[in-house]
Amino acid sequence: MSLSLIGTLRDLRGNARAAVFTEPLWGIPFNLYTPYVSLYMLALGVSHSQIGLVITVALSGQIVFALLSGIITDKLGRKRATLVFDLLAWTIPCLLWASAQSLEWFLIAGLINSLRRVPDNSWTCILVEDADPKDLVHIWSWVYLAGQFSAFFAPLAGLLIDRFSLVPTVRGLYLFACIMMTAKFLIMNYLVTETTQGRVRMEQTRGRSLGSMLAEYHGVARKLLASPHTLYTIGLMVVLSIITMVQSSFWAILVTERIHLPPGQIAIYPFARSLVMMASLFFVAPRLSGIFFGRPMALAFGGFLLSQVLLVAIPPHGYALLLLSTLLEGGCYAVLGTQIDRLAVINVDSQERARIIAIAHVIVIACTAPFGWIAGILSEKNPINPFVLNMALLVLGVVFVYRLRRVGPTMAVVPKSS
Repeated sequence: MSLSLIGTLRDLRGNARAAVFTEPLWGIPFNLYTPYVSLYMLALGVSHSQIGLVITVALSGQIVFALLSGIITDKLGRKRATLVFDLLAWTIPCLLWASAQSLEWFLIAGLINSLRRVPDNSWTCILVEDADPKDLVHIWSWVYLAGQFSAFFAPLAGLLIDRFSLVPTVRGLYLFACIMMTAKFLIMNYLVTETTQGRVRMEQTRGRSLGSMLAEYHGVARKLLASPHTLYTIGLMVVLSIITMVQSSFWAILVTERIHLPPGQIAIYPFARSLVMMASLFFVAPRLSGIFFGRPMALAFGGFLLSQVLLVAIPPHGYALLLLSTLLEGGCYAVLGTQIDRLAVINVDSQERARIIAIAHVIVIACTAPFGWIAGILSEKNPINPFVLNMALLVLGVVFVYRLRRVGPTMAVVPKSS
């Protein structure tokens, strides 16, 4: 199966090839600074609950741009929307984060970064619209793998923190991210062409007003709500979104305050997580391309739940158990991420992909946004509380998988890649 995955990469052409091959330029710097964001904010005087507030404010802004993302993607075209809004959503905030002095800097940067929801939509369309459906699992696996290449650089961040301390190092990582991400946006724009469906939608929306296009969302939303496949898929997206937000924002706080892991050693665990994710994406995910999604996803949710139980039970200085929890989480996340992304593409009407993805993102973000503030308050009371919340969400994920299985296999299986 891994040979099939390699074959897909070798045979990629056009937009999918450009999107996958340039992704490390974004994934490497993003995954380098992400483990330290919450500690960086704490070091600059931001409290646990204020970290949650920043997350909720940023996600609230994302609701607006997620709603508009389908219209912007259709009117500007997938290619132009991706370039313009990637530059706005990442280049400028990275500079602000690198210069941050207080809570207000993070609030402003988070709001600007909420523009990311436009390229989240348009980039997905570029990636999948002209691709062979049988290759989608492999394509998404390579997207995840590209982001995990940062594993080979993660220990460098820890060494830099030991040498220069936390705040100067994270400022440098943000500046590095600004340069690398900007290069990625420009290179990808040069390599991609507008998709076939993108050209159709640009022509169909030419001269249309924003108000009239927003009014059409009513019909699109009705179509979405009438599809149980799509509804349960969105439910799974919500569950994974909240869990990912909690992990990325509060994991470092838990392991430093409760397990007493030195900040300079934090990078070891994202390094190990990335390695096991890469192994899972390379050897496990390809084997799932022709398998009904239910059992693999239920097992992955169960494994993820076990990782959270381990995490909250670890005693001070229990670094070996922390590593085990991290490895288990990474392997299960790799399966869940690729399977949910596959379902999100397959369970969407190709004629309305941009607008349905936009509505789906609005629902996911609207459901996720309050949990940033909630998790911040929970963490202030006890750092393990956000991860108890995760456990409940993982059980809910299993329920959604079961319900999606019950509505039928129509959208659940993709033919195996050759």
